[in-house]
Amino acid sequence: MKKFLTLIILCTLFSFITPVEKVFAISFTGMDFSNVNPRVRIKDVVELEGMRSNQLSGVGLVTGLNGTGDNSAMTVQMMRNMMRNFGVTLDARSVRTRNIAVVSLTATLPPYVRAGQTIDVNVSTMGNASSLQGGVLVQSPLRGADGKVYAVAQGPVMVGGFQAQGGGGSRTQNIPTVGRLPGGAIVERDLPNDYTRGGQVALLLRDPDFTTAQRIADAINRQFGAVAYPSDAGRVVVNLPAAYLAAPTAFLANMENLEIEPDTSAKVAVNERSGTVVMGGNVKISSVAVAHGNLTISIEEDPNVVQPNPLGGGETAVEQRTNVTVDEEGSTMLAMPATTTVRDLVRVLNALSATPRDIIEILQAIDRAGALHGELVTM
Repeated sequence: MKKFLTLIILCTLFSFITPVEKVFAISFTGMDFSNVNPRVRIKDVVELEGMRSNQLSGVGLVTGLNGTGDNSAMTVQMMRNMMRNFGVTLDARSVRTRNIAVVSLTATLPPYVRAGQTIDVNVSTMGNASSLQGGVLVQSPLRGADGKVYAVAQGPVMVGGFQAQGGGGSRTQNIPTVGRLPGGAIVERDLPNDYTRGGQVALLLRDPDFTTAQRIADAINRQFGAVAYPSDAGRVVVNLPAAYLAAPTAFLANMENLEIEPDTSAKVAVNERSGTVVMGGNVKISSVAVAHGNLTISIEEDPNVVQPNPLGGGETAVEQRTNVTVDEEGSTMLAMPATTTVRDLVRVLNALSATPRDIIEILQAIDRAGALHGELVTM
């Protein structure tokens, strides 16, 4: 259907009003907003229950730094503990730590990763080290919340920044105290993959919605029979068909490629700091009239030197003159019918050269007036 916008501008000039007031009546006809969401695969909007990532953490030592390490008691103690494991006893006074740094290690163990595979590790300083550039992480265990070791990390630290200094100054680029070990941890213990309990699988919606959950169940039932039902807005339970009990992965591979049209709540997200406006196509506005104008006050000081008559016996003085100018731009009145969407409103405001911050202020005012039918989210 051809979409078009009819804009009727009615300008009324009153002899007793300065400047001219502009009244805009906007009529939107022939515009179809029923299909605001595309068709997507089920795999793009759900996750399998039981298949989750797990966070790992640890503490380690980075060696080989060029004088940018720690000098804290924690570093000395960790260095002594590490050398004790190798049968070397060190006195606290004999440890030099400027080439060593204590670091915090974090990693995410994704599902389906098995023992022997590698994962990435994030490294960040815990003490007063100024840079990790050129450092190498000594073998360090990564533990889960249960205290068990799931991976072991070791290797050179990749730093995205640098620090250089001389006798007269220094320069720092990005953050040299944070680094990364790509594939730097070897998985020692994998997680159990228990996603078929009692011949069932559960799909968890990334954005819970009752309508979307029902559409997912309907799409699965049309393809495989009456096997799926939504238990709530964020979970769809699927009974494995008899033909797939021995091969649940084959069922999941066929099921996740089915297409649905997800439904979303009406939301408008605005960021006043950056002037960003992001809206859903299904946000509606009740019949409303909007006026928005700018007031500019300019104050200019114009000092004037007053010189008396040479024979008058007066004194030279400075006379302060202040010019105050008030410039009120013409207010713009927008009259919109109840079928107007936020997309229509923003399109018209852009045509009137309204700035993003003006649009945000207008949307906030419409929301406070109760005419915006959707959630206004301020970031």
